[in-house]
Amino acid sequence: MSIHSVECNVGTNPITIETGKMARLADGAVVVRSGDTVVLVTVVSATKVKEGQTFFPLSVEYKEKAAAAGMFPGGYFKREGRPTEKEILTCRMTDRPLRPMFPKGYFYDTQVITLLLSADGENEPDILSINGASAACVVSDLPFAEPVGAVRVGRIDGQFVINPTNSQREHSQLDLVFAGTKDQVIMIEGSANELPEEDFIAALRVAQENVKVICEKQEELRAVCGKEKRAYELCLAKPELLEIGYEIAGDRIEEAIYAPSKVERQKKVGALRDEVEAAIKERHPEATDFDVEQVFEYIQKKAFRISIMEKDKRADGRALKQLRPLTAEVNVLPPVVHGSAMFARGETMSLCLATLAPMEERQYMDNYTGSVNEKRFILHYNFPPFSVGDTGRFGGQNRREIGHGALAERSIAPVVPGEQEFPYAIRVSSEIMESNGSTSMASVCAGTMSLLAAGVPLKRPVAGISVGLVTEQNDQHEITSYKTLLDIIGSEDFYGDMDFKLCGTSEGVTGYQLDLKLPGIPLSILEEAIHVAKAGRTDVLKVMNEAIAAPAQMSPNAPRIETTKIPADRIGELIGPGGKNIKAIQAESGADINIEEDGTVHIYAAKQEGLDRALELVTRMFKTIEIGELYTGKIVSTTTVGAFMEVLPGKDGLIHISELAEGRTAKTEDVVSVGDVVTAKCIGIDDKGRVKMSIRAALRDAKAAEAEAAGITE
Repeated sequence: MSIHSVECNVGTNPITIETGKMARLADGAVVVRSGDTVVLVTVVSATKVKEGQTFFPLSVEYKEKAAAAGMFPGGYFKREGRPTEKEILTCRMTDRPLRPMFPKGYFYDTQVITLLLSADGENEPDILSINGASAACVVSDLPFAEPVGAVRVGRIDGQFVINPTNSQREHSQLDLVFAGTKDQVIMIEGSANELPEEDFIAALRVAQENVKVICEKQEELRAVCGKEKRAYELCLAKPELLEIGYEIAGDRIEEAIYAPSKVERQKKVGALRDEVEAAIKERHPEATDFDVEQVFEYIQKKAFRISIMEKDKRADGRALKQLRPLTAEVNVLPPVVHGSAMFARGETMSLCLATLAPMEERQYMDNYTGSVNEKRFILHYNFPPFSVGDTGRFGGQNRREIGHGALAERSIAPVVPGEQEFPYAIRVSSEIMESNGSTSMASVCAGTMSLLAAGVPLKRPVAGISVGLVTEQNDQHEITSYKTLLDIIGSEDFYGDMDFKLCGTSEGVTGYQLDLKLPGIPLSILEEAIHVAKAGRTDVLKVMNEAIAAPAQMSPNAPRIETTKIPADRIGELIGPGGKNIKAIQAESGADINIEEDGTVHIYAAKQEGLDRALELVTRMFKTIEIGELYTGKIVSTTTVGAFMEVLPGKDGLIHISELAEGRTAKTEDVVSVGDVVTAKCIGIDDKGRVKMSIRAALRDAKAAEAEAAGITE
């Protein structure tokens, strides 16, 4: 057994990468450790391409094991189940920087698997997964361009911190995951608390410096134990078929791809493709549908890029830095929906519905790694097939939908008011009505407006915008020229080189995500894109503010809330034996009651009357009975000497038979019965705490008040 390892001295805790000890039958395998968090990452690639394969089948899996945290899985079967949202997001974050590093046309089935083997609760395994996946590919015999390194950057007390622990992240203004090569950026993802753009750019530069160290260490590992690269074949467009394609479509493709609308473009492009297919199969009957698709895609991409680079001409006729027409509208649904808004950018439209609920509706999650285990603000993104004029699977969310929802959620979360200011659980559901690029950014805009329409006091509105990139490269794959595009549509995302999404308020950045088809770009290009996005975001915010600039009044159907405080050592009194007291209050008022450990009591009700009644009952329970005060309550029992009334919840007082009415009362039941509601005055409390009440005294006080009032009016 030949074991090799390297140590990367970056961040709070060094990262150790070891190979040769575990999973030796995989094409590449490494164990990555930081603190006491350990992951195993493996990569295996098939040696033959499956028949009919038309794309690069790279799959990335990440699995957290309960045993890694010394825990048992929940549920009846006591086994880890379907992937959690966090696992899916880690898969996506590991996948995106790897994919561009494989050569174009590499269609061999390839799988990367990360297993969490130990979790110390402080060092997050997602960064280890990215670094481990790259290192596994680097030491394997797969055609992997060059090492990829990843770090997390936080900002605490104005200072950047590399790979902060979970404890440190709680105080951080920034959560940036940065992946890149020694001198270029490939992927970024994360959130920030309205961080100014210049500080955000400074964080990117710090990240790039530390990523370089990790990449160099992977090169050291490859030098001592890397396998010889395997032979492979690439599936690329055939030159003889390309000639036929250009002959048929060369002078007409530009007219087709620059039709005014998406539907018209699809029709014209589809008709031209049919002509190319017929011509190719007539001259080369052995040509497959995939051969035809590769030829036609190559021709489209070439025409698209030439038009951008040489003519500054976009498919829908806009200038390179011009936004599509914007539409913003609130309250598009009846007020039974707590808040609704629609935001459209050209042929991309999101309809968002905001819902408010008691805090107990917050989402709780299994947490093996020590990070977030509950959320009170949730954003769900749904992408039905009709949004692209298509049919297809409809139901549960796929990885893309979960990723887009997470991006929108973390972009809005920094401006959501805290629990003390607004003690509600909040959910936004983004329903994509139309899709032609950047639906996640439309979800950010519509989601923000729906929250304002629901009456949520956001710090400031958040808007999002995308920036694309088209490049020209030399034979060494170095970028020789480039153009950035604001607010890209679907075809510009598909044929372009970059999809960079940036969200923020008027004050700074709140969320971001970078995806590349290239194996990296200079940081200077991303910095330029940040400034382009900021200018576009400013214009989007203006349109949103015209629709709604401040929180609206809450919908009458949204739950009302009141908060009060009781002594923490008397919480048991409010709950009662077996929950008797709190259940009685909820049954009488129709309200929901949530009690915090410090004695804070949140009362939620659909109607104001129920809220007021519940608050009154809770407040009364912790009041003290005072002599001379009037109290209204039910008669709970009768005796020969008088009647007992409930003065306050759980506290009774005796109304002596002589105090039931004026004059002599022969029998208690002649005046009151059990269940009657009466108003009586406290006339005394003896040294044993027994309370004496009087209906007669209350009646006398009422008559005296009436007489006094009558005298004043006369």
